[in-house]
Amino acid sequence: MTTPVLRNYIGGEWVESSTGQLQDQRNPADLTEVTCRFQQSSRDDAGSAIDAASAALEPWSAMSAPRRAECLTKALAVLLRRKEEIAEIITRENGKTLKESMAEIMSAIKEMDWQIAEGRRLYGETIPSEHEGVFAYSVRQPLGVVSIISPWNFPFNVACRKCVPALMGGNTVVLKPASLTPRAGGCFVEAFAEAGLPAGALNLVTGAGSVVGDELVANPKIRAISFTGSTPVGMGIHKKAADTLARTQLEMGGKNPAVVLADADLDQAADAVMQAAYACAGQWCTSTSRAIVEAGVFDSFLHKVLERVAKIRVGNGMDTSVTMGPVCGEQQLCDILRHIETGVKEHAKLVAGGRRMKDGGRDRGYFIEPTVFSEVTPQMTIAREEIFGPVLAIIKVADFSQAVTVANDVTFGLSSSVFTSSLEKALRFVEKTDVGLTHVNMHTAHKEPQLSFGGIKYSGVGLPEAGRTGIEFFTRHKVVYIKYR
Repeated sequence: MTTPVLRNYIGGEWVESSTGQLQDQRNPADLTEVTCRFQQSSRDDAGSAIDAASAALEPWSAMSAPRRAECLTKALAVLLRRKEEIAEIITRENGKTLKESMAEIMSAIKEMDWQIAEGRRLYGETIPSEHEGVFAYSVRQPLGVVSIISPWNFPFNVACRKCVPALMGGNTVVLKPASLTPRAGGCFVEAFAEAGLPAGALNLVTGAGSVVGDELVANPKIRAISFTGSTPVGMGIHKKAADTLARTQLEMGGKNPAVVLADADLDQAADAVMQAAYACAGQWCTSTSRAIVEAGVFDSFLHKVLERVAKIRVGNGMDTSVTMGPVCGEQQLCDILRHIETGVKEHAKLVAGGRRMKDGGRDRGYFIEPTVFSEVTPQMTIAREEIFGPVLAIIKVADFSQAVTVANDVTFGLSSSVFTSSLEKALRFVEKTDVGLTHVNMHTAHKEPQLSFGGIKYSGVGLPEAGRTGIEFFTRHKVVYIKYR
């Protein structure tokens, strides 16, 4: 089979990079398979994409919101038609199961449908003036050229969640997909090209973040940057963006807790924690990384978790019987194994997993056993640092008050959950949890497109994605006063 070559998409044309260099992307479940070859672009290539977006800005922003919606709706139809093909590409690039890849695509389609509808409205306000004969109102206008830097863990959904509101707001876009999952970003852009989106409105450049990404942050024509990735990289972007006063929207790390109280339905809690801890090999930014459990039900909850972990089938995501795929890359593998080793050295009790899997052909991929630590204390490294892999730390606490304290005592603040049958404790937890989104009797990763998504503390900066703030981030408010008599 011929290995596909992904080109950059600049000004409505698929073009090779100025470097002439290509990089192989390999299937993390089978490293002998090269899934595609993509451009190792230069800063000049990124600059060309920014220039193309700048040239396309005036006609695209002048188009009415309903007409922009028509263009994007055509792209949505293309994505629906190609969803099975794209799901397979995501699985081969990222490693997640086909079921998980299809869920990602359907989530992206819901996000896109909602943001198209939201963009048709572009709400302003009319407010009575204190002066007679003056009509006062506000409108929302595009920022200009924006850059989107998308991650490898949700290479399709996040690109969609960012690019669609940017385009509906009248901006033009340069998208840089993660180098671990470039073809998923290519598939996203292909749908818009096939739908006839005006040349330059959406551009694609692949390559190293330190080269391409740096230009997409530092170029003075860029008026906003939306990034999903690690906290250190996000903080670097925030600092560089200050030089040009570009807006930033940063969705970064998490150390998401699921608090299990003594009055919880333990089967429901164990099912939810399992889903969010091990889906996509624990590589959701909203994955459950810590289960904080009241002492009275700790042993029972641990037993239920271990029963469920034993049933996870790890393997190539193209196999429909597999329930957990590999982690996405060699660096991820090494980082996760290092954290597991640290947990053992700090005397957490390793009660399940903990090793790289090499049997049954899994030596060709980045497979890690689903891992559980008990006897974890809140000050241990595995209880504080983001691991971003299939590792669950279970922490015993005395009561509700201590559970909340432990849940909040980290630098991250993305997502949380509490499991309880007490309405009072549920509402107290919602009030006190230091996160951007929280849940009662639901797993930490649940989200819906009509509501905003973003974290606090070291998990997020700027207006959150999705919901009404999705388009709000990509638009500025202009206030108008008209004296008519």
